[in-house]
Amino acid sequence: MNPGPRSARLSPIWYPMQSMDARYTSQINEGVEPAAPGEFPPVSIGPLRLDIPVVLAPMAGITNYPFRTVCRQFGAGLYVSEMITARALVEKNPKTVKLSEFSPQETPRSLQLYGVDPEYVGKAVESLVAEDRVDHIDLNFGCPVRKVTRKGGGAAIPVKPLLLANIVRAAVRSAGTVPVTIKFRMGIDDNILTYSDAGRVGQDEGCAAVALHARTAAELYSGEAHWEAIADLKQQVKHIPVFGNGDIWEGWDALRMMRQTGCDGVVVGRGCLGRPWLFRDLADVFKGRQPENPPQFGFIREIMLEHARLLAEWFGERMGLLSFRKHATWYTKGFPGSAQWRQSLIQVETLDDLAVALDQLASDLEFPPESMRVKRGKKSRRQRVALPDGYLDDRFDQTPPDPAAETEDSGG
Repeated sequence: MNPGPRSARLSPIWYPMQSMDARYTSQINEGVEPAAPGEFPPVSIGPLRLDIPVVLAPMAGITNYPFRTVCRQFGAGLYVSEMITARALVEKNPKTVKLSEFSPQETPRSLQLYGVDPEYVGKAVESLVAEDRVDHIDLNFGCPVRKVTRKGGGAAIPVKPLLLANIVRAAVRSAGTVPVTIKFRMGIDDNILTYSDAGRVGQDEGCAAVALHARTAAELYSGEAHWEAIADLKQQVKHIPVFGNGDIWEGWDALRMMRQTGCDGVVVGRGCLGRPWLFRDLADVFKGRQPENPPQFGFIREIMLEHARLLAEWFGERMGLLSFRKHATWYTKGFPGSAQWRQSLIQVETLDDLAVALDQLASDLEFPPESMRVKRGKKSRRQRVALPDGYLDDRFDQTPPDPAAETEDSGG
């Protein structure tokens, strides 16, 4: 659970230690002090112990084995897979089975599962545990994608707490000693808040922890996360750890969230896209140290090449490089002239192409301070959440949603 802050591949020779300059600390974090000794104790999720209370958020198409490996090289924590659909896993869909794989070196093996039917969720968990494929299972109840919620899935499930409880109960019973956690949003919109019910269900049904993304499904990723909802949930859920998710862009943000809300740990999503060293910064501030400056481009180039190589080994070179293109835009965001330069990056098809494209920028280019809080990934906008006709008529209905509510998309 406590790998070193850097791997042998990404050698510290590339990145000499240097305490962070003031220009890399956003105004909102000025004056935030590193953790005091004993201020944030280790968090237990069942038998798993997190000395650094940080979790990588499951992100569809992103948190696969190669990305988890790159992030893990920078610090300890819990690194969760992208979302795996229960029905497809039970039916042995080849793509789903591939996405659920872990490398032999990964430990603990943390997988996020998504399902809308207690029967299939139970069967999927039973299979994963029987085959000794996981050490932790997280259930997704936060997906706000329209084609999911309009069928009654994702963030719509907590609207019906009995259905939610049935799904969670099936997972916990099938998991045995493997800890189960759940992740959810505040609710559908400002008028339909469900996080209190979701937290209660998680605690009552035997979950090892719960995590709240402090936005509604209607908000998607827009605006600022409502950390006060995390504080409210922590007051209600007293017997298991509560993790907070939303707007962790700098290591200091995690300390602010935990001090303001009393939550037990943080979940990091978009803040680490193109910036896997955020986990090193988090480890530093939790251990009472000042973080280091972001790396210069020479080191970022090495991270990018390593990430792309891992994707190529896992998916095959062409598909791996296609998958890497979005990461390339995140790694280079904000560098001078990068908007035009990225046009070559989003056309690469081989590792050699990538190496040539990356040689266009000087190794000593400094990471731009204005990119510290630049939003990456999902678009920041609001939406009107689609629900099935009559879905709100009976909040105590336990009927599983249409199987079409299972999808490979996730945005919890």
